[in-house]
Amino acid sequence: MNLSFFDQFSSPSLLGIPLILISMTFPALLLPSLDNRWITNRTSTLQLWAINLITKQLMTPLNKKGHKWALILTSLMIFLLLINLLGLLPYTFTPTTQLSMNLALAFPLWLATLITGLRNQPSVSLGHLLPEGTPTPLIPALVLIETTSLLIRPLALGVRLTANLTAGHLLIQLISTATVALFTTMPLVSLLTFLGLFLLTILEVAVAMIQAYVFGLLLTLYLQENI
Repeated sequence: MNLSFFDQFSSPSLLGIPLILISMTFPALLLPSLDNRWITNRTSTLQLWAINLITKQLMTPLNKKGHKWALILTSLMIFLLLINLLGLLPYTFTPTTQLSMNLALAFPLWLATLITGLRNQPSVSLGHLLPEGTPTPLIPALVLIETTSLLIRPLALGVRLTANLTAGHLLIQLISTATVALFTTMPLVSLLTFLGLFLLTILEVAVAMIQAYVFGLLLTLYLQENI
């Protein structure tokens, strides 16, 4: 039974061909294409409102130099948001439960923010490794600690997203399995378990949105330190 619980996190394949790329690109097909008409439908209006809201939230901590990152950060957040939400549907695969994918998203973007800071303001970026007013005997230890905390940032981004989504999916499957198993023997308990499952699903929808926002916001804050 433990194996079946974790089977949902294995990448699906058809005739030996992994289907993770299809599951990653499918959310883009749900976005309506924009046209040049002034009067659009409600779907396009809702899409533009959501994109403007997300862009405003992500760009608020940044100055004008950081606004050139608006496209990539907004696209990343929408991508993660759609994948997380679609992964809550039955018989679907959630690519963001794979640590390898999350690290592949987090590490290059974190490295880009770091290189940007070292290129534009190297003294300020390196100054973050040593707080002002540090006693001389503590300088080597603090530099080592700050360097370690800097290097584990992409790992923390990937692990946070993976752990939250994986835990939520496991809880949903465990409670749904208990609901079905108790339906014939204890219907009242099964009904209460189903109510808990419904509330947990609502919570997981919120977690899916929050984790996508946190991922993009932390990258924005890392960028803010380097521009």
